[in-house]
Amino acid sequence: MTYAMPKADANSKSFFMTVVPDDPRVSVRPMFGNLAAFVNGNMFFCLLGDDVAVRLPEEARDELLKHEGAAQFEPMRGRPMREYITIPSAWQEEPDKLEDWVIRSFSWASEMPEKQPKPRKNRAKAVAG
Repeated sequence: MTYAMPKADANSKSFFMTVVPDDPRVSVRPMFGNLAAFVNGNMFFCLLGDDVAVRLPEEARDELLKHEGAAQFEPMRGRPMREYITIPSAWQEEPDKLEDWVIRSFSWASEMPEKQPKPRKNRAKAVAG
């Protein structure tokens, strides 16, 4: 059984870009047909279909989950991303609320150590001599 990753439409991608912090340390990259924002190589804000999610420390996650419509972020059913919470969809009509959580996420992620790229495995096979 395969799982089809929800794809963001043009309106969702445009909305996402309006909420990404305007900071030279932020990069936005495509991710599985959607978009994600990174600081120091660490993802802190992402779009999955029409949903947006932020990465937060435990205390802030607990606080956000108290809001109706917030939920653990599960890009694939049964596979939650522990540090990420989906923002209530109604907040897309209240950008100030959403931006506050995005900034909190950015601030926390910007304090994390820079993520080092994983080394690529050498795919060349040794030739027996």
